[in-house]
Amino acid sequence: MISEKLKKGHLLIAEPSIIGDLSFNRSVILLADHNKEGSIGFIINKPLKYTINDLIPEIDASFKIYNGGPVEQDNLYFIHNIPELIPNSVEISNGIYWGGDFESTKDLINDGSIGKNNIRFFLGYTGWDENQLESEMQGNSWIITDNSYKNKIIGKSTTHFWKEQIIELGGDYLIWSNAPENPYLN
Repeated sequence: MISEKLKKGHLLIAEPSIIGDLSFNRSVILLADHNKEGSIGFIINKPLKYTINDLIPEIDASFKIYNGGPVEQDNLYFIHNIPELIPNSVEISNGIYWGGDFESTKDLINDGSIGKNNIRFFLGYTGWDENQLESEMQGNSWIITDNSYKNKIIGKSTTHFWKEQIIELGGDYLIWSNAPENPYLN
């Protein structure tokens, strides 16, 4: 059963057939929570043109902001790999944590204790209601994989991340690795 395969910490790779959907075309999503009531994830490979300093001027850093998904895009979320520094964070898996005390986080960024390989910020998130993600899985919208990067995924370059994942899948997916993002423009 698909829901048994889905676990927080897994990666969801958008099937190449998702074309024209600005949020999900060539997306890789870190599944932050999955239970019988629904699922939450963050698109980890869609940087925006903003930095954290653009959104929160009192933070003296230029960490990129990512499009986490189409839900609540006016809210800022973050994942990190330093729970010993950020109180009240929730473990996703593999040493990756979600949220925590934001005031402490701001201070730690400003004093240089937190670097770009420790934290990733998102505007919005991706959410699915009960059984919605399972339905999308049955419709072949997503490929589930383990997060082999563990907590190092936070500092991973996103430039070709979807392509790298497709190449790792191999087989019939290889043809898609060099296809243009929108094949209709080819």
